[in-house]
Amino acid sequence: MAVKEELKKLGLHFIFVDLGEIELMENLNEEQLSQLKKALLTSGLELMDDRRAILIEKIKNVIVEMIHDLDDSIKVNHSDYISKKLKLDYTYLSNIFSEVKGITIQQYVIVHKIEKVKELLMYDELNLTEIAYQLNYSSVAHLSNQFKKVTGFPPSHFKKLKDRRRRPIEEIGN
Repeated sequence: MAVKEELKKLGLHFIFVDLGEIELMENLNEEQLSQLKKALLTSGLELMDDRRAILIEKIKNVIVEMIHDLDDSIKVNHSDYISKKLKLDYTYLSNIFSEVKGITIQQYVIVHKIEKVKELLMYDELNLTEIAYQLNYSSVAHLSNQFKKVTGFPPSHFKKLKDRRRRPIEEIGN
């Protein structure tokens, strides 16, 4: 792993290195912090030392996990899920997220849910009713309305575009 190697090169000792997080044994001086930032940038990574930015990244990761990795038999309220996962009050998280990102957590969740709908439509394994159920929509109409608000067109139009793009090469131009 590139992060562990960079830490060792800089003579820094870590307690753990996890996706998006490291805990060091020592406190860094300005020079060490600068060296670490440069070393991580060469690996395509960025050091976030702003607690609010770190919290925003954690919120975004929890939302992505909630939407993309959620077992379809588990139906949860997103605010409860995020709050429990991060062990912080949802109102607090929501206020910071809105202040930093300029959109609400709810809007961010909707955008990611619509991305998941697009992905599922592309796979063509589930119909819209099954997708609505899997993503915890109250109805197909609710999913379709949100889809149209975010993308500008209904899911059926997206499906037609996808089908048109997947035509065999022999059919193109005929």
